[in-house]
Amino acid sequence: MTLVVGYAAAKGDAAPLHLGATLARSAGQDLRVVVVVPAPWPTPVARGSDREFETWARDQGERAVVATTELLAEICPDVPASVAALPGRSEAATLIEEATRLGAEMIVVGSGSDGAWGTVVVSSTADRLLHSSPVPVAVATRGFRAAPDATVARATCAFRGDDVSAQVLARTATICHQVGAALRVVTFGVRGKTMYPPEVHGEDEILASYVEHTAALQTAAVAALGDVADVPADVETAVATGRSWAEALEDVPWERSDVLVVGSSAASLMQRLFLGSTATKIIRASPVPVVVVP
Repeated sequence: MTLVVGYAAAKGDAAPLHLGATLARSAGQDLRVVVVVPAPWPTPVARGSDREFETWARDQGERAVVATTELLAEICPDVPASVAALPGRSEAATLIEEATRLGAEMIVVGSGSDGAWGTVVVSSTADRLLHSSPVPVAVATRGFRAAPDATVARATCAFRGDDVSAQVLARTATICHQVGAALRVVTFGVRGKTMYPPEVHGEDEILASYVEHTAALQTAAVAALGDVADVPADVETAVATGRSWAEALEDVPWERSDVLVVGSSAASLMQRLFLGSTATKIIRASPVPVVVVP
């Protein structure tokens, strides 16, 4: 099977190539790297400027294919990969079209360029993919780099405790079993500063009750995995809390070989991704690459 990687050659950010290679190597898949070049506007009669634009775009694409192919040979010579420059007025739409054409398992993109290093910065392309892709979408942290032989060692499934997150957990467990990765199930919770009035002193008790209840849901969900999925040998559970989503994600340790798996909203239509506000906040606070599944 194939992973489609969106790569903006002009920006020179190799993070999606590193993440794509890590994911492909873990699952024994190949890469289809897509460089989207500007498509000309359709006109009844092509003028000189239109032809010049087409020539410029084609030349840009050809140079990008050569440069990207050379970069892949450095980053992941062991992973079968092909590169194509495809015209499109929307990078996200072009990636979805190519993934659909190939029957790809996943679309991989990088972060935006205007955020903190080492975190997930949702660009306009990633944002559209995260709300419309028919297949899972992986987003690399800004500046993500991986060793030449890197694979995914552990997947952390963000668990809400509902039926949808149980399905995401089952899917994550099967993938972990297939690639030999450990599985961690974590529920993230935020203790808002204004959640309780100052005169209420039972916040710690309420939090303890929440943790106990959530832990019980996690235990039941993991126990039920054997009926619907292949269970990895190593399964860990945790409840992480903080005063913000960033603090909650910092409440558990992370390794460079980790990925965070997040399910899309329960209101998702036609098996396409659609993120709710909570999932979006978790993604933006993640210190490791994120995989969002329908």
